[in-house]
Amino acid sequence: MFLKNATIYFMGIFPVSPSKGKKLKEKMDELNVREDDIVESFVRSGGRGGQNVNKTSTCVYLKHVPTGIEVKCQEERSQALNRYRARVLLVKKIDQRVRGRKSEERKRIEKIRRQKRKRSKRAKEKMLAQKKITSEKKRLRSYRLE
Repeated sequence: MFLKNATIYFMGIFPVSPSKGKKLKEKMDELNVREDDIVESFVRSGGRGGQNVNKTSTCVYLKHVPTGIEVKCQEERSQALNRYRARVLLVKKIDQRVRGRKSEERKRIEKIRRQKRKRSKRAKEKMLAQKKITSEKKRLRSYRLE
């Protein structure tokens, strides 16, 4: 079933593109996360979203029974999108727990740390070079006065 912006329902539930749906399904299979292991409930969201948020239960609460990991998602106004996003969050958390150090999130954080160290080192070298130039100028000025 097609929607306006050429997205289809993944597993008949989520209004996301086929590639995103397939990617989530593959990740779930890779980590052995089955739909049967997930307890899903819906809660009324709060915050922005107007009457839609106040009248419908758009907030999605997922619990993965084997690991005990819980996820709550109320980012979107639509329940279907929140269901998809909650599953993505759940898979990320399970991935972090299962793979530990090798998880994608940790790799990303380490990469950012390395980049910051390089940036800091460059900034420090630049600052020291500037100080050296300034001190040299001051030294030359003092010779002229004598």
